[in-house]
Amino acid sequence: MMHPAFSRIDHRPWPLPDGPWTWRQSWCDLLFAHWPIPAERLRPLVPEPLRVQEFEGTSWVGVVPFRMQGVMRRPLPDLPYLSAFPELNLRLYVEFEGRAGVWFLSLDASNAFAVWAARRFFHLPYFHARMSLEGLPHEINYHSVRLSDPRGIEFSARYAPSSDPYESTPGSLEHWLTERYCLFAQSPRGELYRADVHHHPWPLQRADAELSRNDLLVPHALEVHGAPALLHFSRQIDVVLWSPVRVSA
Repeated sequence: MMHPAFSRIDHRPWPLPDGPWTWRQSWCDLLFAHWPIPAERLRPLVPEPLRVQEFEGTSWVGVVPFRMQGVMRRPLPDLPYLSAFPELNLRLYVEFEGRAGVWFLSLDASNAFAVWAARRFFHLPYFHARMSLEGLPHEINYHSVRLSDPRGIEFSARYAPSSDPYESTPGSLEHWLTERYCLFAQSPRGELYRADVHHHPWPLQRADAELSRNDLLVPHALEVHGAPALLHFSRQIDVVLWSPVRVSA
């Protein structure tokens, strides 16, 4: 049976990858919190040959708290504990060989096995954290403390949608930030990998949010000031992923 994500493919910026997808998951109750940040401050954090992208003269950094469900390798069924857990991302916007994607500075998850698997098979900088979500499905209270860092990297926020769902307009900043169909990662040996993803266009909503603690940028010597410049919410999107392929030594 075809995965529901494939009922729409006309919005993709490049064709679907050859070969079968290997992982499925759903991203739920998600907040996009974004701040502008000069690209030159991000360049040391992104490996060559990736290019840090800019939109109208500035790059952006995003903090994305959400929860995962239905996480599993094809064709296995959902499994208790392993298939649902909170996650928290710190992300930048990059490009390689004409494909705009995401570069993760960090990913926190409450599932220790998922942290191990993502580091092992996707070369992503995952960290084990103690995390909680309360108030679903209305105002969400989100809290995370990284367990593997003696600094206790912490994040706390309250957020909720404040509009009806809509699709972003191609060419807009919110479309540029959210409609990305691959991620890049670097192996311990320095090899660059790309993992393609597919989903429907994001069902975005405007959002209200209060971030009372945000230490995620501290390990990277980055600073942002004040409330996020842009806030978006999404209730759920179903996603498939392909295994990473090496794109550069």
